[in-house]
Amino acid sequence: MELEKVRDLIRAVPDYPEPGVLFRDLTPALADAEAFAILTTELAASAGAANLIAGVEARGFLIGAAVALVAGTGVVPVRKAGKLPAVAGSRTYELEYGTATLELPAGTVEPGTRVFVVDDVLATGGTAAAACGLLTDVGAEITGFGAVVELAALRGRGRLTGVDVHALLTY
Repeated sequence: MELEKVRDLIRAVPDYPEPGVLFRDLTPALADAEAFAILTTELAASAGAANLIAGVEARGFLIGAAVALVAGTGVVPVRKAGKLPAVAGSRTYELEYGTATLELPAGTVEPGTRVFVVDDVLATGGTAAAACGLLTDVGAEITGFGAVVELAALRGRGRLTGVDVHALLTY
């Protein structure tokens, strides 16, 4: 029942960012202290044996930091290209309309580190797969991927082969 409070606060925005798309806006759930505590605690419970949480830009930073605090781990941001002064690795991936690149800060993830990756939404899986791949490239062991919302019709879970996926809410 607690997750229903989170679901009730997620706003459906039709035709954003383009006509025909129904955008799920998590901002109201993040702004509500009780809902934010619920989603943070639920995702932290899924982190398992991780000793580091990776939050994917940008809402994944907010959620990942809170999850790390509850889970008792450190947190590292997975950033868009060009935002870091020192880069441990990068991963470019396909978007519907081009490409994007994610980068990992140097000196933050040692080989063998057990990492739970967190983002706000799992949609097509491109960003999630790139983040997990980037972390694997530097020697991390991915313990799972957690999202507040999964858009099941977009089948992003299928791009995360071999990764335990934890979505709190599915649409």
